[in-house]
Amino acid sequence: MKLVILDRDGTINHDRDDYIKSAAEWLPLPGALEAIARLNHAGWHVVVASNQSGLGRGLFDVATLNAMHAKMHKMLAAVGGRVEAIFFCPHAPDQACECRKPRPGLFRQIGERYGIQLKGVPVVGDSARDLIAGAEVGCEPHLVLTGKAEALRCQPLPDNFPAATRVHDSLMAFAEHLILRDGSA
Repeated sequence: MKLVILDRDGTINHDRDDYIKSAAEWLPLPGALEAIARLNHAGWHVVVASNQSGLGRGLFDVATLNAMHAKMHKMLAAVGGRVEAIFFCPHAPDQACECRKPRPGLFRQIGERYGIQLKGVPVVGDSARDLIAGAEVGCEPHLVLTGKAEALRCQPLPDNFPAATRVHDSLMAFAEHLILRDGSA
């Protein structure tokens, strides 16, 4: 199975310091939805692993999160793409759960759901914690220079990133890299 695991905020959609709290605030990054569609058309299954501490902080409820994801699914369908599943951590940082990235709990859930080992599965995100969580279960780390990582443009990668982290300008640049490397263009 050709599987790719994506972070959500800052990777697929614009991130906000005060959290995405409504479907109206959920806005895709330029080219991100089209990148997912390109991956799908090249045979890749795309899932999302996302910290959603706004739930644990009481900033929004599950119905609102579902509305955000319904908007994402609808916009993806309009460009011929899809995300097969969304795995999210609803906990606030002080709850010390196993599913909040940089811990690997969401990734273990993905492996269990699909019945696969995640060794070599690409994980894409805009922060070290996204990549650390995936790398702990053997995923191949890919940083996109959007969202939180935009500040890293033209700078060396900090030491807190997993070894062998590959860097891409955007989710579309990552998709093009993966499709070319895979030979599924």
